[in-house]
Amino acid sequence: MQRLDNTINVIVPTGALGVGVREEDLDAGLAAGAHAIACDAGSTDSGPAYLATAIAKYSRAAVKSDLAVLMRAQARGRIPLLIGSCGTSGANAAVDWTLDIALEIAREQGLHPRIAVLYSEQVPGHIADAARAGCIDALAPLQTSEPTLFDRCDRIVALMGPEPYIAALERGADIVLGGRTTDTAVLAAVPLMRGAGAGAAWHAGKTAECGGLCTVRPRDGGVLIRVGKDAFEVEPLGAGNRCTPSSVSKHMLYENSDPFVLKEPGGVLNVKHARYDAVDGRVVRVGGSRFEPAPYTMKLEGAARGGFQTLMLVGIQDPKVLANLDRFLVRMQAALIDRVGETLGEQAGDFDISLRPYGWNAVSGLPVAGAALPPREVGLLFVATAQTQALATQIAKTCNPWFFHLPLEDEMDLPTYAFPFSPAEIERGEVYEFRLNHVIRTNGPMERVQTRFVDVEGDGRAQAR
Repeated sequence: MQRLDNTINVIVPTGALGVGVREEDLDAGLAAGAHAIACDAGSTDSGPAYLATAIAKYSRAAVKSDLAVLMRAQARGRIPLLIGSCGTSGANAAVDWTLDIALEIAREQGLHPRIAVLYSEQVPGHIADAARAGCIDALAPLQTSEPTLFDRCDRIVALMGPEPYIAALERGADIVLGGRTTDTAVLAAVPLMRGAGAGAAWHAGKTAECGGLCTVRPRDGGVLIRVGKDAFEVEPLGAGNRCTPSSVSKHMLYENSDPFVLKEPGGVLNVKHARYDAVDGRVVRVGGSRFEPAPYTMKLEGAARGGFQTLMLVGIQDPKVLANLDRFLVRMQAALIDRVGETLGEQAGDFDISLRPYGWNAVSGLPVAGAALPPREVGLLFVATAQTQALATQIAKTCNPWFFHLPLEDEMDLPTYAFPFSPAEIERGEVYEFRLNHVIRTNGPMERVQTRFVDVEGDGRAQAR
């Protein structure tokens, strides 16, 4: 099959900044005629804490290592570098954290990029006002857009589309560090800016959003997408890796409830009539995708503090307990709740005790089939959640004797389950929760985005513009 021509080519070196980037992948992409480098740096996959605190999931050292490789490649190739959802959450402080790393790399390596910084964090009170004005809709499973819901969030971000990245590049940015953005938009931005077809650009972005996950060897480097008017090609950057129609097509299933439709700011990607063809043993071509414009909306993510937790852990090998584990857990839960009520009373406040039997159903939380064989052992995790750390720990200490010594039946001798740590209580600190799953209607893609520029001068100093 003849290769596509007149394409816009984007290196996607990794699925997340901080996971690992290979210099040889960037060299291969530059040699293949790349016009841009783009990747994601964030997600909600790991829970609400990273948004509520604006602290990154990955270490500073890991992010700096990857970013240094990307910035060197950007300077060598003189092509733009785009990074979305900086610092995991894309909150303003997380974007600034990434900017500080970029400026440090620039000073150390004598680089002089013009950096655009895109912020998409929202003021909770302003979003509450938008809810009062009827500009916000709830997504399932939430059913309300009550303004107080937004006021109770510690941080709210709005997911950007590609337009703020394009605007920054048109103003001369070499590197764009973005706040919370849809994964696809970061990759689609340069192809859209340079005239590629919208359907091909958006579908290429979705396919490559996780780097090598669309290849047969997902941990073997990144990919290069070549985006044309009506189709795109995707190929691995690693010489020993390959893409197949199956590995490429199945990525529409990834984190998407409908394998044929993907909602994005300003429209919907429709791949119902897409065709996936092997160009050769390594490269796949995709055609027939469409992008259907729609009123511009931005998804809102919000998180807040939700109390404090203290943990305890035991290992259980008692065969009688394991043969009646569901009954034992009901008995244990009731005993612990009664113990707290009898001992602390109203002082306990609004608390929760969760028992999670690892080795039984702790991962799914679903009932185990009645015919299931007893496990050889379980690790039973106790989680107390309360309004303060001190109170969560007092609840754990109050429950300690029953948690470590509760028999299956009252007439049995008291057992001692295996505890791995002393002291038994582990203070986990604050816990967090997501509070939003909404979209906000906007007057355009830039309405809720702020942009600033930072130039690294010849003497290594950063100058804000």
